[in-house]
Amino acid sequence: MDIALEEARLAAARHETPVGAVIVRGDEILARGGNETRARSDPTAHAEIVVIRAAAAQLGSERLPDCDLYVTLEPCAMCAAAISFARIRRLYYGAADPKGGGVDAGPRFFGQPTCHHAPEVYPDIGANESAALLRAFFQARRP
Repeated sequence: MDIALEEARLAAARHETPVGAVIVRGDEILARGGNETRARSDPTAHAEIVVIRAAAAQLGSERLPDCDLYVTLEPCAMCAAAISFARIRRLYYGAADPKGGGVDAGPRFFGQPTCHHAPEVYPDIGANESAALLRAFFQARRP
């Protein structure tokens, strides 16, 4: 999670919402990154999507069944669906997102009967630091 937090800080420095993610397989980091929605003018360029795309390209497969995803914020419904479709083995996330989350809040995507694959989910990993990064980022932008 330390690397995901580093990526979140780098995203904030680029004026992106500070969310970072890392995909690992065993001891190997396959992909790391942060939100790139502004840089790419792409509303789907959330940190989770960025790293899923990079890891899938590196492995030459749309499925990542032996991979784990670390992300600093609870994934939204779109990202939860991508995690499911990629067959990510385990999801570790930092801060809960009661307003936009799709895992333990909102639609609870992995618990829906239409969900084809649900990863093991481990919430609240580095939650305090993740939440502090987000609070500071948005407080700096509000008058």
